[in-house]
Amino acid sequence: MFRGVNQVNLDAKGRMAIPARYREMISVQCAGHLVMTIDTEERCLLLYPIDEWTIIEEKINALPSLNSVTRRLQRLIIGHAADLDMDSHGRLLIPALLRDYAGLSKKTILLGQGRKFEIWDEDNWNSTRDRYLQEVEAEQLPDSLLNLSL
Repeated sequence: MFRGVNQVNLDAKGRMAIPARYREMISVQCAGHLVMTIDTEERCLLLYPIDEWTIIEEKINALPSLNSVTRRLQRLIIGHAADLDMDSHGRLLIPALLRDYAGLSKKTILLGQGRKFEIWDEDNWNSTRDRYLQEVEAEQLPDSLLNLSL
């Protein structure tokens, strides 16, 4: 399980070093083979171990292809998917097209989300996080969350 907020830097070649605490887990789970794609809701990237991605890709491909919204999502999510391999130094080369989509600069956030990571430009993450906090205060929480003890 991936959790936590990690500040990481992109080097001049667009490589991101995975924090040491995740490297062994990634090596064991998927031999360092990951898949990165875009998030269609926010300007960030999603990073999955290959086994998790395979499950998601199968579900997306199983959706009805005659539905235009489904086809658009398939084009966006699967069409932007890139296979990445973690190098011996724990780095991933993020393709330029994906870096551009997420507006990544040198300062980047790697956000653990259970079975995947989100990759954000640090400034974008900070403003989005602050917006989320304001929205949570302004909105009424659904009953399912009211019963959740944290």
